Amino acid sequence: MKTIVLGAGVIGVATAYYLSERGCDVTVIEREPGVALGTSFGNAGVIAPGYVTPWAAPGMPAKLIKYLLKPTSPLIFRPTFDAAQWRWIARWLRECDLARFRVNKQRMQRIAYYSRNCLHAFRAQHAFEYGRSQGYLQLFRSDYDLELAQPALDVLRDAGIVYRELDAAACAQVEPGLHWSRVKPVAGVYLPDDEAGDCARFTRELRAVCESNGVKFIFDTEVLALEAAGGKVTGVRVRPVPGREARNRREQRRAPAEVLRPADLSEPAANAAPQTLAADAVVVALGVESAALVAPLGVRVPLYPVKGYSATLPVVDEQKAPRAALMDESLKTAITRFGPYLRVAGTAELGNHRTTLREQALQTLMKVLDDWFPHAATPSSAQFWVGRRPMVPDGAPLLGASGVDGLWLNVGHGSTGWAMSMGSGRVVADLIAQRAPEIDLDGLTLERYRR
Repeated sequence: MKTIVLGAGVIGVATAYYLSERGCDVTVIEREPGVALGTSFGNAGVIAPGYVTPWAAPGMPAKLIKYLLKPTSPLIFRPTFDAAQWRWIARWLRECDLARFRVNKQRMQRIAYYSRNCLHAFRAQHAFEYGRSQGYLQLFRSDYDLELAQPALDVLRDAGIVYRELDAAACAQVEPGLHWSRVKPVAGVYLPDDEAGDCARFTRELRAVCESNGVKFIFDTEVLALEAAGGKVTGVRVRPVPGREARNRREQRRAPAEVLRPADLSEPAANAAPQTLAADAVVVALGVESAALVAPLGVRVPLYPVKGYSATLPVVDEQKAPRAALMDESLKTAITRFGPYLRVAGTAELGNHRTTLREQALQTLMKVLDDWFPHAATPSSAQFWVGRRPMVPDGAPLLGASGVDGLWLNVGHGSTGWAMSMGSGRVVADLIAQRAPEIDLDGLTLERYRR
């Protein structure tokens, strides 16, 4: 079966891998000059099935309002006249109900735990280094934040997930670098089975595995439209991105200089003519751009771009740096260790779709690092990144059939795409290959928005 995957982030490349394992002829199309240069490039790197939590949670609206006027905030809200923004917010508010939260968290954990199992099975077969660490520690600055976390802890208890509730001294035993912190947590929650790793580095290695399986990658190519006839998708209309623009994006992102131009696409030129690539099946894994692409075919996907930020810094003091991954629950900011580097990631910005750095968000990242690990890295060495997370109101991704024959979805993972990538890719590949998925897909498909 000739299959085209749109998007070469970790979601798209994972999907391509499993499709190739099932005997499909796979082509991946990507606008950027390499894999994992969008949302997958600078994320927190956390693979924490026990932690994955809907952004729509009880008490969250009040917490966000509390932070809106503070200079250090996990949220930046820019109201617009865009009706899509307000529709998404209205849906999100409905999902903050406690009963809905429990259902949504359970759905997210189902695909996240399955994904981690898929990752472990893959790693047993393909061993390579990607800055992996073990364990995940949540830090609470106040009793208020700890109280807000109780519904999530109830879900963990009901599911039998291993975790430990810690006091400040126990947190420092898990992460000795906290002995030098400027603030002390009132409590912590430790998930020993959760893990972290460099998503972009993993995706680049996964690409190599895919290519050894015969997967073809077409970079510097934008998707213009889906082609359909008789109610079935038949291919994708594409056009090469002008070479100068592609080079500029690569330099801005400081991405690896890896550019592959297959023989069936001409060298990019400013006025390159579009062409159509035929396919029996098309998988849309384009993140926030997915909704606009499928809308002309009558597929409505409630995606909204929520910008996230990160800073990457070299470790300067091993003893005073974190060993693994942590989450500041008050400011919703993660600190992750990737070998000799630290990644600080967080902030949710609504209302500005441009991938421009905002000083307020960067200050929040650096404050969190300075509060918990003030001697671990030199702030002036930070390299900053911003990306657009493809968020749905209830948190769980949209996997599988779109309602149009031959068109498949693998979208809506928000900030947990890395944690759900391998499982999501395998589920969609199984469906395309007409195999029964290994997990229950109730609540993980577009069908839940059609009820």
